[in-house]
Parts: sequence; C-alpha cells; structure tokens
Amino acid sequence: MKINIAVFYGCRSVEHEVSIISAVQAMRAINRDKYDVTPVYVTKEGEMYTGDCLFSIEEYRNLPELFKKCDKVYFVRSGEKVVMKYENSGLFSKKKERSIDVAFPVVHGTNCEDGTMQGYFEYLGIPYVGCDILSSAVGMDKAVFKDVVKRAGVPVLDSIEIRAREYTLNKEAINERLIKEIGLPLIVKPVNLGSSVGITKVSEEGKLDEAISLAISFSDKVLIEKAINNLREINCSVLGDADSCEASVCEEPFMNDEILSYEDKYLGNSKSGPSKGMASLGRKIPAELSDERANEIKELACKIFKCMGANGVVRIDFMIDKDTDTVYANEINTIPGSLAFYLWEASGVKYSELLDRMIELAFKRQRNRDNLTFTINTNILSGVSFGSKGAKGAKM
Repeated sequence: MKINIAVFYGCRSVEHEVSIISAVQAMRAINRDKYDVTPVYVTKEGEMYTGDCLFSIEEYRNLPELFKKCDKVYFVRSGEKVVMKYENSGLFSKKKERSIDVAFPVVHGTNCEDGTMQGYFEYLGIPYVGCDILSSAVGMDKAVFKDVVKRAGVPVLDSIEIRAREYTLNKEAINERLIKEIGLPLIVKPVNLGSSVGITKVSEEGKLDEAISLAISFSDKVLIEKAINNLREINCSVLGDADSCEASVCEEPFMNDEILSYEDKYLGNSKSGPSKGMASLGRKIPAELSDERANEIKELACKIFKCMGANGVVRIDFMIDKDTDTVYANEINTIPGSLAFYLWEASGVKYSELLDRMIELAFKRQRNRDNLTFTINTNILSGVSFGSKGAKGAKM
C-alpha cells in the first residue's frame, strides 16, 4: 500500500516563486511506486489548492487560469487521521476526502519556513518532513542563529542588530555607531529572509541609509556585519536528525557581483530555458579545497546541525576570509532551494533516495513523539463552578 504524501509549497513569502520551482522538482523526483503525491499549492493569500495540473511548472505562468483547473482544499484531524477535504464538495460530489500520511513542506522564507507551517502540522498532529518549529525559527532569524552557533564554538562574524523603529528615530547616531564599530565595507541584511533578498554591500558611508531602508522594508530587524573583502563562499548540506547526520560534498557558488544575489541563484540561466532553481546556479562541485579544509567545513556543518536540533536536509553557507584563511559560518537554510539535491547527487545519493530518507526521518520523529506524554488524565474541572462571587471549589 502506498504512502499518501502531501507536498506543501508557495505561501505568503517573497520566495514564493522559488518554492514552486523547488516543489515541482521534488514532486517529479519522488518514487511514485512507493508514494501517492498530492500537490498543495498555498497562495500568497493563504488559500490551498490541489490538482494534477500543479505538477507542471508551465501551468504557473497564468495563475487565474491555473486556479480554474484546481480545487480549493483544507485539512482537518479526523480520529487518528489527517484528512484533506474539498471546500466545494457537495452531497453528490464525486470528489472524496483524502487521508494524508505525511506532510512535506517545500517552502522558503518567512510565514512558512520560519516555523509557521511546522506549527500548523504540529497542530494537526501529522508527521512532517524537515526541521521542527524551534529549529526552523532559529534558522530563519540570522541574529539568533549566530548567537546559538557561537555558543557552540562555531566561528561567526561580529555583527550588530537594529530594529526598524529604533533606526527611524535615531538614524544619525546608529549610522555613526555602525561606521565606528563595524567599519566599511559592511553588509546589511534583513534578519529573517533568504535567497539574498534585501541584502546590500555598503562601501560608502553615504549609501548606508539607503541599504538599511531597503532591508527594513522586508523585515523589522536588520543585521549589519563586516564585509569580507577577499571572500570565498562555500556551501555544504547535511542530512540526518538528532541521532546521526552526514555532510555532503562542498560547493563553491560563482557570483556576478560582490555578493551572491537573487538573480545569481535563480535567474542565472533564464536565457537558456525555465529556471531550475538553485540547481541552475553556477558552481564548482566539489569545491576546490584541500582535504583538511573540506573536512573542517563538513565537521562544522554537522556541529551546527546538531546544536540546532535540525532534521531532514539543510544547507549551511560558510565564508572563507582568504586574507586570514579563516572559516566563518554565515547562515543555515532549513529548507534549502532545490532541497540541495545537486550536492547529494554529487555525493552519490540519488534525488529519489534523498527524498525517501527525508520522509523516513519524518516518520521516525513522529514515532518518538508518540512515546512522549503531552496530556495527563485529570478531572480538575469536575469540582469547579462559577457563582456570583467567582469560582467555587477551586482557587483561580
């Protein structure tokens, strides 16, 4: 009997379109002999749609027409099962509700990858693939992430975090502090976005306000850190859970500018055909590193994965300061673009096998959770009543 898996993607995020690309890639790679796959496209307004047409990336070019071919759905807990119901199914409808065994979020960015969607799955009580609420939230907040891994002994660049209102009320003093404590050049980034959205390298003091204003248009919190002049970016993926994990080969992405931009990541090959997401990025796999340096980065990646309490597949981005030959952890992508399948294929793991292992980890975590106690048998309400003077029979 096949496992019913629902792939959730899209959502109210600036990385909405990137999520669609990653999800369609994943749904095409899943072993259909083992899984029945249900696409669940979440619109930017939070509505959920399903339909066979959602497996085709070309269909998303005209969303109004796409929705006409799809059915709006929602999910409920029914006894021991989680069921997908059709919103417009009447008494005589041929559409039947579908039981879902596991949820597979392929989402990127705020309002979904940050623990929001994971909380929805926890509420439904359904097994789900990937990081849990806490590790997802920590991974999305770049400032919190740096604090967590720094306490674990992982090297990170010093940084300053500021809030939008704080900056608006006191721009001159804050800019002066940033120049004094961080110095130029520096990097300004929204604290909770991915895909390089809203990130700017500032080399002139006069450009600082413009960069911070851009960042706070995406996020209430902004992170400012020293820019590395002579930089190499190295990425590494990790697969596993709290019990064990393994690192992939390392990659070195190529940049067209001083920082790896959204266009570098997702639009670099647009002239040659439809985007393939992160899989289309110019890169060197494996990165040209000494065995010692490659092993150092892999060990750091696994250390970060463990201290985060991560699950499934993540990608961790590192920076090497070539002037000092120092490695720094930059950020973690708890649901990486294209699920980093290209790194695992280069490591000898086929995409279908990678997805299979991620789903197995989801069921393993759910089995462990089922052995925990979340409620206790008690009936304290049996002696509680409310009179005109408040609770009687119990102290409130």
